[in-house]
Amino acid sequence: MQARHVSRELALLSIGQLPSKPEKIQAQQLQDVLLAAIRTLSTEVQDTLETASAEVARGNERLLSSETRAIDVQSARAMVNEALELAQTAINRVGAALEIPEFIQLANQKEVRAYVMELLTNVQANRVEVDQLINASMVDWQMHRLARIDQDILRIATTEMWILGVPQKVAIDEAIELAKRYSGDEGHRFINGVLRKISDRLSGKAPLEPEGAEIVEESQESGVSS
Repeated sequence: MQARHVSRELALLSIGQLPSKPEKIQAQQLQDVLLAAIRTLSTEVQDTLETASAEVARGNERLLSSETRAIDVQSARAMVNEALELAQTAINRVGAALEIPEFIQLANQKEVRAYVMELLTNVQANRVEVDQLINASMVDWQMHRLARIDQDILRIATTEMWILGVPQKVAIDEAIELAKRYSGDEGHRFINGVLRKISDRLSGKAPLEPEGAEIVEESQESGVSS
């Protein structure tokens, strides 16, 4: 794994479990970030499996009470298919959890820790402005209606493009990979569409950003490879 890829994934998984104030994030130790990431994965797996189990139960009840009516059989089949998709999502989360030992080894690299902290600090420090830009780039949708994991993927990518000066294509491609791994089936397509619109705004192809924030025109070198 590349250093920045590991940093992005750790930032995504830990951000919901860490303090929201930038100065408190700076005080966190690396083990705090890793523990937060593990807790997030564990919670995601448990919640997803519980939802999948409930869907299977609902589908089974529908089948038993359907008396072979076609509409009920189709509904039950849809429930079971949904449960299978949720189970697959949970399996993906378990797969990610199995990579935690590799994360721990890589996270000990100074460049990984440095970029994790840079991401977490800047996402929280610029959260209001970043959320405004994301909301302005969505059509008939709002941030608060998205799953938390999708919100954070968008925040990280937007912060990279807008605040940290990461090349837009790199930030978008990395966000898509995170979405494929942690979001729903169509999540990566939605996130790609929103980030493309944000990229157009930052490139001057669409009305620009909310007031009170500046665009970083040139990539800032931090000594960590993308």
